[in-house]
Amino acid sequence: MKLSAQLSAVFSFFIAASVVPGDVPPLASGEWRFHGGTYTDQRYSRLAHINADTINRLKLDWFAEYPSDGGQQATPLIVNGIIYVATAWNVVYAYAAGSGEELWRFDPQVPRAVLIKACCGPVSRGVAYADGKIFAATLDGRLIALGATSGKKLWETLTVPQGGRYTITGAPRVADGKVFIGNGGAEFGARGYVSAYDIDTGALAWRFYTVPGDPSKPFENPILKEAVKTWHGEWWKYGGGGTVWDSMSYDPELNLLYIGVGNSTPYNPAIRTAGMGDNWFVSSIVALDASTGRYVWHYQTTPGDSWDYTATQNMVLADLEIRGELRRVIMQAPKNGFFYVLDRATGELLSADNFSKVTWARGIDLETGRPVLTEEARWWLKDEGSALFPAPGGAHNWQPMAFHPEAGYAYIPVNVYPGTFRAVQEYTFEAVGRTTGLAASSPPLSDPEVRAAAGANLRGQLLAWDPIRQQAAWRIQQRFSGNGGILATGGGLLFQGDTQGMFNAYDALRGEPLWQFDAQSAIVAPPVTYMADGEQYVAVLSGKGGSLARIAGGIISPKVTNISRLLVFKLGGKAVLPDHAPAMIQLPDWTAVEVDAGRAKKGAGLYAHYCMSCHGISTQGNGITPDLRYSPLSGTAAAFKAVVMDGVMAATGMASFSAVLSADETEDIRHYVVQQNQSAQKAGENFRPGR
Repeated sequence: MKLSAQLSAVFSFFIAASVVPGDVPPLASGEWRFHGGTYTDQRYSRLAHINADTINRLKLDWFAEYPSDGGQQATPLIVNGIIYVATAWNVVYAYAAGSGEELWRFDPQVPRAVLIKACCGPVSRGVAYADGKIFAATLDGRLIALGATSGKKLWETLTVPQGGRYTITGAPRVADGKVFIGNGGAEFGARGYVSAYDIDTGALAWRFYTVPGDPSKPFENPILKEAVKTWHGEWWKYGGGGTVWDSMSYDPELNLLYIGVGNSTPYNPAIRTAGMGDNWFVSSIVALDASTGRYVWHYQTTPGDSWDYTATQNMVLADLEIRGELRRVIMQAPKNGFFYVLDRATGELLSADNFSKVTWARGIDLETGRPVLTEEARWWLKDEGSALFPAPGGAHNWQPMAFHPEAGYAYIPVNVYPGTFRAVQEYTFEAVGRTTGLAASSPPLSDPEVRAAAGANLRGQLLAWDPIRQQAAWRIQQRFSGNGGILATGGGLLFQGDTQGMFNAYDALRGEPLWQFDAQSAIVAPPVTYMADGEQYVAVLSGKGGSLARIAGGIISPKVTNISRLLVFKLGGKAVLPDHAPAMIQLPDWTAVEVDAGRAKKGAGLYAHYCMSCHGISTQGNGITPDLRYSPLSGTAAAFKAVVMDGVMAATGMASFSAVLSADETEDIRHYVVQQNQSAQKAGENFRPGR
């Protein structure tokens, strides 16, 4: 008996739909037209040529290679025999889906200096397709329509304020004759909103703000008159956050657009909102009329968010039988560690339970829909702060989960690691860089015990979750966090890449590993599957990317270099990746350079605040950005100042920090970097792989 048949038999008591009424199921013809496969965002395909019986014949068929100066997070789209891929810096490629022949490429020429406003690198999570057009968004805030067959630009519009603190990393979505796009930048002082544009002209149709602005000015949306009652103090001076930086889903029958809203800023509620209020609509699922942008309902997963527990993770639509009644539901596993099932027409909470370790709340009160906070959760009231599960990186971040309607399971890439929440002693809203109000530290990873402890705390899991029973069906323990998004198929399979450079296939029912491919580089992007020339293919992008990779890449994948590729597999494929022996960079010998211990100590704090999010913990690079211990520019004061303050490398993405750092502070950071170089020398480190 085929595994797909077993799934149907064993789980026949589940009633779940792979498409909602009114949805056009493009996967029936073997395409992948939408970011999540269909409007349901289930990331499930009925294709079953590749299954448990044939998986051992799955081989690489073709691949394309890209510059590796940024992470790869995109979901490819496959429409009319063409595969469309968005890569780092928003360069879009089109290939023949079967042969891999490049048909066109489009480079929007994103200025590298905008990287200073991006939390997680120059990544893109994909493009959208409708009516013969490809829609791409850029890191610097533009929305561009391209001819799907020609790659020629049809129109372009700027979706963010000139000079604002906004970026775009999420994929556009399309429905109802419109293309929808949000933005990022909450940590940098942005105010969130989502916009809808006409797919033919690029004209703005409507805009919905997720956070109220200055209350002395008119409100842009009627619902903000209610939302403002949940805010206090002078939040608008800090932006407020609430950016819609990734997930959106659409129900064509209800004509509702669901947006996942991000975190508040600054995190400390005593600063942001006088320590009071739920702060609508941060960390919420909001349902809007897709035609008008009118507010319909919302559910706030984390009221008064003070932990970076965004609700921007993918939202899955399905029809489930719950307590004997067929319900149209929307499901999400956001950062805060709880799995939510809501009625997607009304927003009614049907169930919620934790899918990972949670210490910030004891549970969700189903009567009120609110989390029951623990004492430790209120970190801003404690001088020493609190160590909480999950960390700001979340129990589940942007890497999408999948839902298998035959098995009735949601499959979640889970992160299991704690975070330390501690307020800065003096808060300043800064012109450059993050402005979260959290104190940061950079542990000395050259110490083997510290490094081992850090690695032990950064665990991951692949979880099969039963959304009806709200319990785990099975878990696979993974060595590290930050692993890739999930694809589920009618062949009874799950596909997922990991940070150790492997692309994996599992049995969807039992979680047994069935197949593995050495991709030579970390995979965090979600896979897709499609049909071309009568054969089933599986495609995925490789390449490190995201905040965890940039901060902790030296821990979770120190020996895995960053190679950006599109990898495409089929049964009996004949392609072979080239042997990969990365160029090794020698550690400069700075043992004779004098280091002032006091200056290095000050520099450690400054580095953690301004530099760590790009260059990694204790300067140990991640394969994406330079390891500063190895940079010849760190050896002399003049060269280091020229980069950090004078901006001589702004064209490559290293903008000037002169607006927030003095010459003395810059030199303090350099003393710390040199100290880390010397610690590496003492530990016997000599070389590391190049970027």
